[in-house]
Amino acid sequence: AEPDLVEVEDTEIELDDIEVEDEASGEAADDDAEDDATDESAEGDSPVAPKAAKKPAKDAAGDDDSLPEPSEKDKASGDFVWDEEESEALRQARKDAELTASADSVRAYLKQIGKVALLNAEEEVELAKRIEAGLYCTQLMAEIAERGEKLTTAQRRDYMWICRDGDRAKNHLLEANLRLVVSLAKRYTGRGMAFLDLIQEGNLGLIRAVEKFDYTKGYKFSTYATWWIRQAITRAMADQARTIRIPVHMVEVINKLGRIQRELLQDLGREPTPEELAKEMDITPEKVLEIQQYAREPISLDQTIGDEGDSQLGDFIEDSEAVVAVDAVSFTLLQDQLQSVLETLSEREAG
Repeated sequence: AEPDLVEVEDTEIELDDIEVEDEASGEAADDDAEDDATDESAEGDSPVAPKAAKKPAKDAAGDDDSLPEPSEKDKASGDFVWDEEESEALRQARKDAELTASADSVRAYLKQIGKVALLNAEEEVELAKRIEAGLYCTQLMAEIAERGEKLTTAQRRDYMWICRDGDRAKNHLLEANLRLVVSLAKRYTGRGMAFLDLIQEGNLGLIRAVEKFDYTKGYKFSTYATWWIRQAITRAMADQARTIRIPVHMVEVINKLGRIQRELLQDLGREPTPEELAKEMDITPEKVLEIQQYAREPISLDQTIGDEGDSQLGDFIEDSEAVVAVDAVSFTLLQDQLQSVLETLSEREAG
């Protein structure tokens, strides 16, 4: 079902500086989207051409990235001395290279979408009419073919031209609103999904909005598309952001519980009890505890502990399957005693 729309303020949605930390060079990546991500609600605004992306500086860490890690054979030989700090530096260099590649991809994408001019309200309506005409011709041709009727060459040519024109209008409306997706996706960063993945999911919502947009209602396209873009991003985060997938409806309940918990914390000045949360959500305290269990995030056993990072979380967890040394010795002695007793039996007693 389509959402109830409320006209948004006719103001620009500015995309704040999108800085992807370039840890390999120690410099923040240049922001190509500062002037490119104004909302579609700004009528007639022209995008500012993005600055050319700077190439990341090469440093010693980048050079070390090309060096392979020593094998076990090399470690065992007397000619090689294994340095843990050097190994950590190599791993950090690889991580820095991955961050640099991600920053380059974001800059390239923002530069590409910044080439398309923003649309005003009249242009949006004109494109929507062309899209509607293309969809109508596509449906009409399908119905004619289903009835077994044939079109003349001129009719088929005209219908095909209208269909292709509708596709061109659809692509134009999509490309002109890609910056709206970027401005909305930026609000969901740091929640388990990469920035480019959020943009991709938001683009799917934008495509859905273009297909469902009804220009006769009088709403601006950005007002209508914002809801679809947010829905696509939040649904994708519910499906992909967690290591253990939780159903979308349960994610919504978890988010509601977290919001109520923050409100009560602000009002009461302390952490609310399960009974207080249950009263606000109109559920039982047992259900609140169950929801809180679902909301727990798993952590890696390889996670480092302490400032030096020389210990891992798994080192402090007891192995319930491990055999206790005392029990193992007692069991072995019991076996030996039973064996010695059995050897004292005669052949008749043993049989």
